[in-house]
Amino acid sequence: MQLYSIFAIYVLFWVTALFIVLPIGIRNHHETGVEMVKGQSDGAPSNFRPLRIVLLTTTLATAAFGLFYLNYVYGWIDMDTIDFFNSRERMKDV
Repeated sequence: MQLYSIFAIYVLFWVTALFIVLPIGIRNHHETGVEMVKGQSDGAPSNFRPLRIVLLTTTLATAAFGLFYLNYVYGWIDMDTIDFFNSRERMKDV
């Protein structure tokens, strides 16, 4: 696998992990008892911590990408393993 491919796939894992991690631990002003600022939305977070989100996202993305890359190198799961409906065999007949 080329370096550019590794970087691009890691970025995809990172962005996906970001959307998974983003809502974890977020509380609005009703839940924390903090006074609202004029013009603030009712659902706006009052305890947003971007460094924590970046660290959790990077940890999750690195672990997931590590498993992906190890599977790529060692071939633990391949197309034949997950082909439950014999679609590859049916495609040969067409």
